[in-house]
Amino acid sequence: MLLADLLARGTALLASVGIESAQVDAELLAAHVLGISRGELQARTITNFEVEDSTSIENLFNKRAERIPLQHLTGVGYFRNLSLEVGPGVFIPRPETEVVTELAIQALRAVPGEPIAVDLCTGSGAIAISMATEVPNSKVFAWELNPASENLLRRNISANGGAVELVMGDIADDHQLFAELAGRVDVVVSNPPYIPTGAIPVDVEVQLHEPKLALYGGLDGMDIMRVVSKRARQLLKSGGFLVVEHADSQGQIVADLFQTDGWSKIGSHQDLTGRDRATTAYKSF
Repeated sequence: MLLADLLARGTALLASVGIESAQVDAELLAAHVLGISRGELQARTITNFEVEDSTSIENLFNKRAERIPLQHLTGVGYFRNLSLEVGPGVFIPRPETEVVTELAIQALRAVPGEPIAVDLCTGSGAIAISMATEVPNSKVFAWELNPASENLLRRNISANGGAVELVMGDIADDHQLFAELAGRVDVVVSNPPYIPTGAIPVDVEVQLHEPKLALYGGLDGMDIMRVVSKRARQLLKSGGFLVVEHADSQGQIVADLFQTDGWSKIGSHQDLTGRDRATTAYKSF
């Protein structure tokens, strides 16, 4: 079958089930099976390239049509400069989190010497590894609760480099390392679970395939955020920087929480679509 015809069929199938990125997804899945880049795949579509065995590609089209996330089918998630291993049980890194990460990295770069950063609720490790690799003089500690993600997390850290120490456990628990780091950390960043328990995520892929531990933050979605705020105040040195991701409807709620907890210079930041997505604050001197 001609590659162009195969892609047209795949795109039509994915579009028919409401996938907005149908063409992109079809191309990425086909490129994954063929072991080539998306750019090379696109070049081959105009040269009457013929796919000898289309079954593997069509199987992935069918699975994607079942709303299995693209990243679970290819096993790869791209984040800033990173290529990360992803899979079932691990939260897939998203573009909006790149804005949060950039804020953390800018703050970390402004610290002389060997700054220390902590990533609370690290998920795939995207934020922690980005900080460690883009600010190579830093030391990054990453906490994660979900045991299903540990092996994948360690592989991502090993594959991408950077000084990241992974700690498996609940950030609400008083780990010895929290006590050791108290008052020594320059930057704390977190993308915690923030969806209210009764809310239903808009994306079907999120509803069906993302780990519940990474999504839900209690009745108002703020349970873990409250822990993050208190833990960050323990960890940060005077003048230290905190940045968190949250839902676009939670900016004022997070700001109020930070105000109550004694943070200063509280600021709101928008994601690439112009929605309030991150809040920053400083620990008072």
